[in-house]
Amino acid sequence: MLHYRTYELSETAPWVVFVHGAGGSSSIWFLQIKEFKKHFNVLMVDLRGHGKSKGLPLSHKRPYSFEDITLDIIEVLDHLNIQKAHFIGVSLGTILIRQISELIPDRVCSMVMGGAIIRLNVRARFLVGLGNAFKRFVPYMWLYGFFAWIIMPKARHKKSRLLFVSEAKKVAQKEFMRWFKLTYELNPLLKYFEEKDTGIPTLYLTGQEDYMFLPAVEYIVQRHTNSFLEVILDSGHVCNVDQPKDFNARAISFMQRNSICPSTNMMQTMAG
Repeated sequence: MLHYRTYELSETAPWVVFVHGAGGSSSIWFLQIKEFKKHFNVLMVDLRGHGKSKGLPLSHKRPYSFEDITLDIIEVLDHLNIQKAHFIGVSLGTILIRQISELIPDRVCSMVMGGAIIRLNVRARFLVGLGNAFKRFVPYMWLYGFFAWIIMPKARHKKSRLLFVSEAKKVAQKEFMRWFKLTYELNPLLKYFEEKDTGIPTLYLTGQEDYMFLPAVEYIVQRHTNSFLEVILDSGHVCNVDQPKDFNARAISFMQRNSICPSTNMMQTMAG
């Protein structure tokens, strides 16, 4: 089972589940814990191969899939008997949350997507292609550092960029290769998510300077019911680190406004 940490406020308080991105760990949320645990029960997980979830045995020999990694998270929810929760993710973690909403929609009260990856633009597709071409010949940290600089280029993104890279150093090369193979799934999966509206209340929190992904988020909120975009000023891709106070206030307010989980039938009606 994945390594996890909980901060329990009360038996009746709603749960919030934090999902980090590729190369990170639950420590990416260190600027969120203090505020969120005042209002919610908090669950933080380290994804397979990351943080303290290193060395988990593989249940199969095939490459990772987004569904496999999502089922790891659901296993923790079942273990803790968390029947309903809000979910908050950053970067690739937003894709996993979206996959959770596909597998167990009746257990998702709301979704907060920080630096959401909705669609790969030309630059992103080029980076993925470059990475796949050189991943066996170039040390993975060179690739990771290069990606971090392209995605978060400004001086004020330095804190996020350094955190991004320092966390990635803790991931073994073999594990990095397993995760990088997930890029082959990205385009068809993102296209499916774009076409299918869950109807679940969803807040996209995107940095004003997240140039690679912001345009796609602006497009998707116009198409999906109950989806909203709030742009965080002076912030890049990892907006929860660049502007934590703003990020926390917006996310907490949204979750409190959506404290009641919609039923599956209601979501199907809204989406259809």
